[in-house]
Amino acid sequence: MEVFMWIVQLMASTCRVSTPLLFAAMGGMMSERSGVVNIALEGLMLLGAFVAAAATDFTHSPVLGAFAAFMAGLIFSIFYAFFVIEIGSDQIVAGTAMNMLALGLTPFFSKILYGSSTSTPSLPIEFRFQYAPVWIAFGVVVLCWVWIVKTPFGLWVQFAGEHPEALDCAGVCVKRVRWMAVLVGGGLAGLGGASLSIFLSSSFSRNMTAGRGFMALAALIFGKWKPIPAALACLLFGFSDAIQIRLQSVVLWGNEPVPVQFIQILPYFVTILVLAGFVGQARAPQALGIPFVK
Repeated sequence: MEVFMWIVQLMASTCRVSTPLLFAAMGGMMSERSGVVNIALEGLMLLGAFVAAAATDFTHSPVLGAFAAFMAGLIFSIFYAFFVIEIGSDQIVAGTAMNMLALGLTPFFSKILYGSSTSTPSLPIEFRFQYAPVWIAFGVVVLCWVWIVKTPFGLWVQFAGEHPEALDCAGVCVKRVRWMAVLVGGGLAGLGGASLSIFLSSSFSRNMTAGRGFMALAALIFGKWKPIPAALACLLFGFSDAIQIRLQSVVLWGNEPVPVQFIQILPYFVTILVLAGFVGQARAPQALGIPFVK
């Protein structure tokens, strides 16, 4: 019975810690299936985490906090989309710049609002989500699958990333499709950040994403830019994270626990292992990273 309860708790913990990755991976999928590389997922999540914590602190409503995070991710994506879609800037360089900008903006505004650049005030439990983000994240995965497979706009997005010239010949504006995909993807990445600060945690702390945006990108590549496989990859990374949390109290010899530094690298080690083993087998959209010039 104890083993059964341990497994149930591990699965529940896996779903919880996978929630930010699911939001970010689905957001990244929307952008990259349209042909726009989204290295900026890390920065979008970080900004969403801060805005969600601050908005929830002011409104005392996690729903409004999550909505504010979605809008923050969407607005932040406007700048990214402008540079990479309209100007044709290098998408890797622009995405990296957006990550660095978010890394600097969040402690800056935290210092202005709260007098501290390291964290925001802790939120009471009644001002935080309990289970809703998990169900919403899995719902988003299903909606993304329906969107990409069953809707005309999903077909347009696929053509924008594979054969943008054919989409243009059909009378559909490629840039407009890419704009919509990048903006919605940014909003979802913002929700991923919100689930960190007002669901898994009780506040925003500096650089709290800790590479989760890149893990979501790795899950997207591992899942071959498809919603369901990418979601399963997120669960794999979430499982490794849940395992490392429980291993921190394990004693291997005598009374000495396993060194926590070795345990905490487990999710990142799994990410590197997955990318090293499978990234060569994944075929990216043909027009991914290539600006469209009519």
